[in-house]
Amino acid sequence: MTIPEKYNLSAEDIDRIVEMAWEDRTPFDAIKVQFGLPEADVIQLMQQEMHPRNWRKWRARVQGRRTKHARLRDESVTRFKSRMQRGISSNRISKRK
Repeated sequence: MTIPEKYNLSAEDIDRIVEMAWEDRTPFDAIKVQFGLPEADVIQLMQQEMHPRNWRKWRARVQGRRTKHARLRDESVTRFKSRMQRGISSNRISKRK
């Protein structure tokens, strides 16, 4: 069973998860809150959705990155909202400029 089937994800959900995973400031916890995917499943989804070379680059970049792992973040950072998420509410993209 693939990750999209396991979590009943639409194509739009998958696109948003990939986008959030690429964002440096969006932790895996934010993806779990919005879509229910734990970090291991996000990694697996990224591997399924990306070209192998790009996946290796992404994986090397996020592995151990403080901003992608809430437990490694500085305690003063209490949000996980990037500038790209301004127009997003209830997992729907309203308008992007």
